[in-house]
Amino acid sequence: MDGATVRAALLDTVVTLALQLRRRDQAARGLTLALHFASGTRWDKTRRLAEASAHDDDLRTTAYRLIDAAGLQRGRITGITLKAEDLIDAGQVAEQISLDHAREARLAAEEVSDRIRAKFGPDAVRPATTLLRVS
Repeated sequence: MDGATVRAALLDTVVTLALQLRRRDQAARGLTLALHFASGTRWDKTRRLAEASAHDDDLRTTAYRLIDAAGLQRGRITGITLKAEDLIDAGQVAEQISLDHAREARLAAEEVSDRIRAKFGPDAVRPATTLLRVS
């Protein structure tokens, strides 16, 4: 798989995981990424989040750092697993006042996306890059 395809698959996995966490009113303090290769080998790495979160952006940033740490070059990936670690109740996560209007807009869009998915199903809203995936 080329890098763009791997990132698209990872983004799709991040969005699914984040949605599951929000539906369960949980937040993750860390993520573990496991890459499975055609040779039968497996690469695992865990990284803690700056603060517990169930938001797409926070999980995506950490997941991308993990995949970058893998230093992929030619290994043929046959599977990607992303696991939320050290889960806590979402009510324990402090809400901070933010002056980052772009982030606030993304969080508002995330809430709307969650409501659309609840009404029309999980595939009603997908990340743009997953739409470009070539089979």
